[in-house]
Amino acid sequence: MKSLWFCDTAIGKIGIAEENGELTDILYPGENPDFDYTYKETPLIKEAHKQLSEYFNGERKKFDLPLRIDGPPFQTKVWNALMEIPYGETRSYKDIAVRVGNPSGSRAVGCANGKNRLPIIIPCHRVIAADGTPGGYGGGLNMKKFLLNLEIKHR
Repeated sequence: MKSLWFCDTAIGKIGIAEENGELTDILYPGENPDFDYTYKETPLIKEAHKQLSEYFNGERKKFDLPLRIDGPPFQTKVWNALMEIPYGETRSYKDIAVRVGNPSGSRAVGCANGKNRLPIIIPCHRVIAADGTPGGYGGGLNMKKFLLNLEIKHR
């Protein structure tokens, strides 16, 4: 069973979940868990909260946390490719599709982004449309713009 704790951050109260020493979920403000959990703050959750606070303060550009990345092979490839996008930079859905070996898979990349259970840490907010517009985002477009602007400011 996962441990879940809610923490105050620059974007509001987020949920951080872990299981067996691996981070499993980040829940945006107002998002409810869709998994069984115990309400408990663990050392890993404390560390994740610390690193997220550093990120929001512009002090951290890369996370160093044990992650559980569960998903079908294509989604896993996409999430791994997202973690290669440098802080403060963006890539298009098409760029990621090419990177994971499916050049016509831009929509599939968008779907994989939507299934990302570790937003911010797996930076799906750094993926934009080919025309430079933000595209979609599970946390809402205002959240995506906030995260992108935060990174540009602290680049």
